[in-house]
Amino acid sequence: MATIQSKDNKTIFFNYFKSLSQTPHRLRKRMLATWTPDQELNQVRLRSGADMKRKLRWYDLVALGVGGMLGVGVFVTTGPVARNHSGPSVFISYSIAGISALLSSLCYTEFSVQIPVAGGAFSYLRVTFGEFVGYFAGANILMEYVLSNAAVARSFTEYLCSAFGISDPNSWRVEVPGLLQGYNKLDFSAVALVLILTFCLCHSTKESSILNLIMTAFHIVFFGFIIIIGFCNGSVENLMKPTGLTPNGIRGVLDGAAIVYFSYIGYDSVSTLAEEIQNPPVTLPVGIIGSVFIVSGLYCLMALALCVMVPYNQIAEKASYSMAFQRIGWKWAGNIVGAGASLGIVASLLVAMLGQARYLCVIGRARLVPSWLSKVHPSTGTPLNATLFLGLCTASIALFTDLDIVIEIISIGTLLVFYLVANALIYRKYVLTSKNPPFPTLSFLFLITSCAIGFSISWKLEQQWWGLPLFGGIIMVVTAFFQYTVPCLGQPSEWSVPFMPWPAAVSIFLNVFLMTTLKMLSFQRFALWGLLITLFYVLYGVHSTFEAEEMGMEMEMAVNEVPNPSIQLTKLEV
Repeated sequence: MATIQSKDNKTIFFNYFKSLSQTPHRLRKRMLATWTPDQELNQVRLRSGADMKRKLRWYDLVALGVGGMLGVGVFVTTGPVARNHSGPSVFISYSIAGISALLSSLCYTEFSVQIPVAGGAFSYLRVTFGEFVGYFAGANILMEYVLSNAAVARSFTEYLCSAFGISDPNSWRVEVPGLLQGYNKLDFSAVALVLILTFCLCHSTKESSILNLIMTAFHIVFFGFIIIIGFCNGSVENLMKPTGLTPNGIRGVLDGAAIVYFSYIGYDSVSTLAEEIQNPPVTLPVGIIGSVFIVSGLYCLMALALCVMVPYNQIAEKASYSMAFQRIGWKWAGNIVGAGASLGIVASLLVAMLGQARYLCVIGRARLVPSWLSKVHPSTGTPLNATLFLGLCTASIALFTDLDIVIEIISIGTLLVFYLVANALIYRKYVLTSKNPPFPTLSFLFLITSCAIGFSISWKLEQQWWGLPLFGGIIMVVTAFFQYTVPCLGQPSEWSVPFMPWPAAVSIFLNVFLMTTLKMLSFQRFALWGLLITLFYVLYGVHSTFEAEEMGMEMEMAVNEVPNPSIQLTKLEV
């Protein structure tokens, strides 16, 4: 038995090294390989074994989108951004980030109506730009989900401390002297929360949605309480203390907008539920766009309420709202805020963990990761293996890693994926659907990106102000020229982005600009992550998909060569 097993291991290693020797050939065949929407909806989806159950309605989707975003943004990023970047104008940062998110959500909505599968941006980019771009975006989405969920879980501990009247958020964490700073405070409360939600999501999507609906309803009432109390007990004069509305200038406002963009991750998780909703063409636009509108308004009001209560330089970076109420003498309200924020964080974490498992499930269907991650449990209709695997990853990171270490790398990953989706929508509408030559569209996308980079560099250099009107003007002229000269002749879909290509072009510009406001350390960490996932694709993903697709084509050809498969089968059985 041991000899047979040894031979099997040698055979596996031999076949793998043989595959590695064919890597250049396989990369040429697979990197730009695309699927049609019909294949994505039918052929690829069958690889999960069972179908996900369509039980969700439009109000479930709106509640999931609102619940997914609310707890993350206000309670995690508002305090640090107001204190270190935007000052009292943090509500303007939220407005700018909200506009960018709304434009990106329009692009997501059109794709999700045309390709209603659980893969979200991964599937949209794979059918448009090919396997590698889809994989790269999907891997970045998973990275941002896991890291942001870990950060949010640790914030839960901070607000739970406030709910019990404990001012030091680290009092419930275990400090380990031998570990590096930022990784040395173990958070077992965050781990427990992540594991409990993981098991809930394994059980049923509909029941998880009902739980989220209840929590989100309470959460919105709670937001109303904070906004009303904040405005009634605060002072407009605090918006001007100590150094005016924009202490760091417009630059600080935009730097803050890039960071608070982290708050809008939740809406794209709504698109991953496309296989579990009823009437996708109607439900998806209402769920995605409606949730972004509602959340953007609440974010701005909540940020304004915080800065009205307390001057920006006195805002606590941890558990900001609880500390603000305590500063104005409402300690009991601070405890309520801690409890309500904890509830909101649970809701947002529930939705984000729901979305991350669906992304991994569809990436598993494509065979870019081991296929057992794509399996859907036949009785619960949930991607069980993916949910458990990512739940354990999130819990492990939440145990060690501090929020400050992960928050900016999350923003850069989110902005990159939204940038790619906006590019993909223009390319799909003007090339794949309209049957126009690709060169004009690719040239337009290249010029828009180049001008956005030029505008951003001029902004950073400060002295080169002439670049701002120059590059901004070029973007407007090029977009108008493209709209006038390149026709959009595709068949009208059930839902499409109005005034194309303007919304997608502005989304491209904003995403590039916001990315360039992040720190160099974020790009270095992102480059390292990009190198790791590219290496995984070269060593595993491309070989797995090549073999899966080649075997599938061979089986299809074999079936087609048999004149009557049923007669052939009967002969073989006899």
